[in-house]
Amino acid sequence: MWSHQESRTLEEGKIMDVTDRKILDLFQKNAKTSIQQLSETVGISTASVQRRMRAFREAGIIKREVAILDPKRVGLGITAIVSVELERDRLDQIDAFKRKAQGDPQVTHFYCIAGEADFILVVMARDIAGYEAFTHRFFFADKNVRKFRTSIVVSTEKATSELPI
Repeated sequence: MWSHQESRTLEEGKIMDVTDRKILDLFQKNAKTSIQQLSETVGISTASVQRRMRAFREAGIIKREVAILDPKRVGLGITAIVSVELERDRLDQIDAFKRKAQGDPQVTHFYCIAGEADFILVVMARDIAGYEAFTHRFFFADKNVRKFRTSIVVSTEKATSELPI
């Protein structure tokens, strides 16, 4: 958590202050929070909140406002954490793998990492058969995948998109 004395850049030449962080923290917890509610909670005018929110969006601090769905209630019973090692270090093949992962709706998170593996993917599937079909389509059919290791999530103890601001 950032102290009140610390600041971060909002955009070139402007500093994010404590009020900015309070607004963002409230808003990331509930994007349906009204400008009026933010204004009352933070203690500034609605016009000031609107200006700040516009600046957050323009600076790319607020990237999207989305609904968080419950995977199980929409029929996605399997979450897999997958580490992937590629066969070759050719840039064109790495880029092709990246494009494939970024475009696949079953891949919900995709990280390029330093360490033993090249990438970490979070993959959602309806069931084990659905995940197995994904592995055949996504990994086994790709000659550039040297190996992949899967860990199946048994229970989700914490999953958040909230940032520690």
